[in-house]
Amino acid sequence: MFKTPEDTRAYVDAFRIMAAELVAQADIALAAPFVDLDALRVALEGSTIGIGAQDCFWEAEGAFTGEVSAPMLSALGVQYCIVGHSERREFFGETDETVSLKISALLGGNITPIVCVGETHAEHHAGTSFARVEQQLHGALGSLSDAERAAVVVAYEPVWAIGTGLACDAESADTIMNFIRRSAGGLDEARIIYGGSMKPANATALCAQPNIDGGLVGSASLDPAEFLSLISCGLQVLDAR
Repeated sequence: MFKTPEDTRAYVDAFRIMAAELVAQADIALAAPFVDLDALRVALEGSTIGIGAQDCFWEAEGAFTGEVSAPMLSALGVQYCIVGHSERREFFGETDETVSLKISALLGGNITPIVCVGETHAEHHAGTSFARVEQQLHGALGSLSDAERAAVVVAYEPVWAIGTGLACDAESADTIMNFIRRSAGGLDEARIIYGGSMKPANATALCAQPNIDGGLVGSASLDPAEFLSLISCGLQVLDAR
């Protein structure tokens, strides 16, 4: 929960100048709070940088005060939407069932869902990471066809690493992301990205792994120069794979 519309415009203006040469080499999207989406859309006019939202509701309309639907997002030019983020699960009661409903709503509106899965600190240390991630995947994607699954982006976010500065080591992240790709049918062609204290210092090691297709970047994206540095580090090894 960062940045006003004015902040967003200033950020995009700076980022577009800095990233002019990289935009053609990478698929980049910026996910903003609802109140900033129109400012983001206007600031990105003429750019190939995608517009992303941070959540949505699963019904198209109705008596759901405070919620925003997939058709509303689509009308603002939104191309991507994050669902199931660990903070939504922790603070707002998000479940695998509601994530599944949101995914279907987004796909119906031609918006690419970025589906977050990952284990907590307790689950990580209990050795149940794989079981928890598999449960989340099947709960969120179980009702989708293989074609629909191929249209989603899956973000592995070890909850114990988010905002802590303690990123999962690259090899361990790759192992569980390979598990994600293999444990749910239809994900062979889907993008699987890493989220959890990704920053310029570890982007190269993470993106060098064969099962990591990119990143869902949090705090390191708040500064345009740091975000650009992270993208550059990741591209160097992704292009070589």
